[in-house]
Parts: sequence; structure tokens; C-alpha cells
Amino acid sequence: MIDLRSDTVTKPTDAMRKAMAAAEVGDDVYGEDPTVNRLQDMAAAMFGKKAALFVPSGTMGNQLAIRLHTQPGQEVIVEQTAHIVRYEQGAAGALAGVQLHWVAGTRGLISAEQVEAAIRPTDPHTIQTGLICLENTHNSGGGTIYPLATIERIRAVAATHGIPMHLDGARLFNAIAATTLPPASYAQHFDTLSVCLSKGLGAPAGSLLMMNDLALFERAKRLRRMYGGAMRQSGILAAAGIYALEHHIARLKTDHVHAKQLARRLQRIPTVKVNPQDVETNIVMFEVIGHRLTPPAIVAALKEEELLINSVGGTKFRAVTHLGISTAMTEQAGEIVARLLGE
Repeated sequence: MIDLRSDTVTKPTDAMRKAMAAAEVGDDVYGEDPTVNRLQDMAAAMFGKKAALFVPSGTMGNQLAIRLHTQPGQEVIVEQTAHIVRYEQGAAGALAGVQLHWVAGTRGLISAEQVEAAIRPTDPHTIQTGLICLENTHNSGGGTIYPLATIERIRAVAATHGIPMHLDGARLFNAIAATTLPPASYAQHFDTLSVCLSKGLGAPAGSLLMMNDLALFERAKRLRRMYGGAMRQSGILAAAGIYALEHHIARLKTDHVHAKQLARRLQRIPTVKVNPQDVETNIVMFEVIGHRLTPPAIVAALKEEELLINSVGGTKFRAVTHLGISTAMTEQAGEIVARLLGE
């Protein structure tokens, strides 16, 4: 089976499993798991932050950040197709008591001018803006990378209004691999940022929430426990994260090459609409136009041919390359789609 549904389907490599098996562990709630502590220190240093907190998921990292920065009744500016909007079960309202101000982006990216326009006036009749959230790379945008210059301009707007910023960096490592910019070049513009270890880096679970404010870090630890994310001997998972940071960042470029390869093959199919130039990292978004099969039927038919992809609404589909996908598998996936949809 060729599984292109997501880079979350990756499985630990043999070497990663050995690192997990050999991990020294302790009770992380007491701060006594040496492997968790090592992972947190390593990540904080990598991104130029003073502290990092190991959490079970990217969603928890994002929701902790929203809770840390806002007060109930405030508003969070976020692009309308962001993960926080689409895939986090309304947690911002349920857990932090805030509402989301959706801004329509271009392939998931918004401008400083759009952010400026979305900030509420300091008026006693108007809800107040408590936080600005960006997503890099942008999942629903097709793995798009936020230009650093755009981030800098948005940060300048946020600073003028005294509004904190959070980065959903679930796939930030893909942006880092693609641009070769140092991690701190992105992180420096955000009060908090979260990164996932369980996507392109191939760890089985876990994310990191990073920040410079140590008082904020202590609050984050308490909230993590409140949200049910305080684990015990989690060094077994942290060891996978350490291995991923040490061995799997550079190889993300291979996934990007495979995504481009797949997009170029799909472009040759008359019923498929895709622009390989839009493929910046490991996500290929494409449309199927004028085919007799419905999107659910296409997904089911591809599964019969041993290929898994996701339908993401309307006539759109998403394919994601990752460390479990080889060059040969990428070519085979393109051929399977071509056979089903017709040349």
C-alpha cells in the first residue's frame, strides 16, 4: 500500500526504535525524565528560545498558546483555512473562551495589511484582539511557506498594537529544509511557537511548545496538566524526537523532490488540474475535473489499487510525501492515478 494521506502515517525507523528502547526515563510531571529534559533543551537552543515544553500533539501546543496569550471574550486573528480553524474541534472557544477572526488568505498566507485591517479598535463596544496566529508551512494552502519578509511585516504590525504572536509550526521543519534558513530566523518573530515531531520527522507522537518568557513556561506546564497532557515516563517518546531532530531534518528535502515529481506526473493527466510550481514542500493539492467518478468514489477506487489519498472538499484532493515513500513509489502512485482517471 502506498499511503499519501498524510505525513502523520510515518512509522519509526529501526534506528529510532532502538533509541526509544534505550531511553533513560523518569517522571516528567516531577521534571525528572532526563530524556524529555534533553529534548526540551535541545529544541529551545535550536530555535533560540529559553524554554520548550513537550506535549502530546500539535493541537495541544496551539491551544495552550491561545490560552496563555488571551482572556475569555477576546479574539484571535487567523487565516480562514488554518489548522486551528478547521481541525482543532472548536477548541479555542471551548477551552480558552475566545473566538476566531477568519482572514481570507492566498494559499493560506495573509499579509500585514490584512492583519492590520483585522485588528479591532480599542473601543468599549468592540471585542478586543488578543493574539495573531500564523501557520508555516500552511497545510490547507498546500504546504506553502511564509516568506520571512511577510512575517517580519506582520510582526511589526503586532508590535505596534501590543499584540502577541503564535506560530503553528507543525511543518516548520519543512520550511526550514526548503529555505535552509536557521530555525531561529523564524522563531524570533513569535512569542510562542509549536512544532510537530510526528509528521515529516517521523516520530510516533509529540510536539514542542517554545517561548522566551519563563513565567509563561510555568503557566504552560500547569495548563498542560489541566488539559490532560502531562505524561509520566514520556522519555520513550522524547527519545524518538531527539533522534528525529538529529537525523531527519535534512532528509525532508527528499520528500519535497518526491512531491514535485508526483505533481509533474499528475499534470499530464487531462482530468487533473495541478500546478507543480505551487508545490513548495511535501504537499500536493490537485483537482479532478470532469471525471465520471465522484471524489469519494475516486478515493475508494484508488484504495482498491493500493493507493491512499485524501479528498479535501469539492473536487480537491491532497497527497503528502514522507519518509515512507520512495522515488519508485512516487512514480507508481502517479501511474495508478493516471490509469484510473485516464490519460
